[in-house]
Amino acid sequence: MGLTLFKNVLVFDGTGSDPFPGEVSVQGNRVQSVAKGKDQIPTDGATVVDGGGATIMPGLCEAHGHISYNDCAKLSEIGDIPPEEHTLLTAYNAKLLLGMGFTSVYSAASSKPRLEVAVRDEINSGRIPGPRFKAASPEIVSTGGLGDERQYHMHHESVGMIADGPDEIRKLVRLMVRERVDTIKINISGDNFTETCRAEMLSYTDEEVGAAAEVAHSRGVWLACHARSDDSVRLALKHNFRVIYHADFITNETIDMVEAKKDEIFLAPAVGAIYATAYEASEWGITPEIADKVMDLPRKLEHTERVYREMRKRGVRVLPGGDYGFAWTPMGTNSRDLEHFVKMFGYTPAEVLMAATKWGGEIMGMGDELGLLKTGYLADMIMIDGDPVKDITLFQNKDNILMVMKDGEYFVEPRPGRAKVHQKAA
Repeated sequence: MGLTLFKNVLVFDGTGSDPFPGEVSVQGNRVQSVAKGKDQIPTDGATVVDGGGATIMPGLCEAHGHISYNDCAKLSEIGDIPPEEHTLLTAYNAKLLLGMGFTSVYSAASSKPRLEVAVRDEINSGRIPGPRFKAASPEIVSTGGLGDERQYHMHHESVGMIADGPDEIRKLVRLMVRERVDTIKINISGDNFTETCRAEMLSYTDEEVGAAAEVAHSRGVWLACHARSDDSVRLALKHNFRVIYHADFITNETIDMVEAKKDEIFLAPAVGAIYATAYEASEWGITPEIADKVMDLPRKLEHTERVYREMRKRGVRVLPGGDYGFAWTPMGTNSRDLEHFVKMFGYTPAEVLMAATKWGGEIMGMGDELGLLKTGYLADMIMIDGDPVKDITLFQNKDNILMVMKDGEYFVEPRPGRAKVHQKAA
């Protein structure tokens, strides 16, 4: 793209500061300049976009992406999809998320080996549209743990690859590294979706977790984990996991340990999935009574809220999003987590938007060039009809997303009647 100038816009630069009236110019795939006020950037030779007072900001990052999920009611349904159809579904979901303003996705697990690797490579080649994408392994799970859907008399596929014992785990991690994943995902704790290994139970031993870490660290691959229990988070910290998901039941002492490593790690609670399962899944058989008496979800939510209100005070990098792609959390509604952070955890809208942009660039490993509207940064930008710092729910309506740009190229062009594109100035 040549020189493009966005005028008459409200600028949220991703730092967490209040938006300001200003202008932004883009040259090629980089932000050329950001200015406060009107008529600050010369229009000579530029294609001028009049934003009509809309907000321009960095693109969002989904930090706990499951783009191969199929809006299922049960994890076993994901395992039933043949790999060919599953690849097409994953590519469709990548395009859907980009259209909703997510210009980056950090995967929290692929549903099949190499599924996300193939889609990532196609996105990077330019042959299919999608966000910047870090591809993950399937969830590495223990026998009887979250993701093991098998029965003794019958095999079932799900979202996990089963490995028990240090040697099996080492071999599986080596296999996934060979197949060029960006990140390894291991389920250290159980979950209340699994009767045989609940959320506050360990599903792996110290030695097994250490085996995964040994291989991943030696091969230069990132580590992420499903860890709801206190002891599972402590294992993740001990073995230098980069991304910790959930952490609902940790103690204040463990929060101290997290804070001590806050410049090295990222957390994502995926609270939207817990909330929707607890209160909005009756149509799929999870009534409020089942959610309470069988799955214990209201209590889990209370713990999650306590933990993440404290994490906010400690300045820990906690990112919104996660576990969207179930029937009651359909793919594309991921930005609802922004509202949950404000209502449940006490974040201001500007704080949660910083988490979804600036910290999003950091979790992607590109914090020196992604996640901010700043000179020299990559031109991954969106334009929103309104001020999201005043109304964090604006992202939940696709009609409010007036423009999506990734790497300096439009995926959603500025919409006529709201943001107007003029001819190049003389």
